[in-house]
Amino acid sequence: MRARIENSVLFLHHEDLPEFKKGGSVVRNSYFWALRSIAGRATRYRDWEYESEVWIALSRMLLSFTESGYLGLKETTLEFPLSQGEIPDVLRSISTWE
Repeated sequence: MRARIENSVLFLHHEDLPEFKKGGSVVRNSYFWALRSIAGRATRYRDWEYESEVWIALSRMLLSFTESGYLGLKETTLEFPLSQGEIPDVLRSISTWE
């Protein structure tokens, strides 16, 4: 998922976020609701926002869904642009560069 940090807020690109689909995969729908539940702002067609206070929970959640094997790495890894600079320690285990 494409990600960026501005003013200690993590933004996840709206086009990369999981979609909720009625009658869809239980894992993907659970993933959608888990990500949405800790977001500071999760508006349709807009980037979702995560304050630094929830980054450790986000990191643990992404690791858990990655380890489940039901979702691909592209769906559970944060991809930062090189221009971002250093990735914060708490997010490093679930992050990479674009």
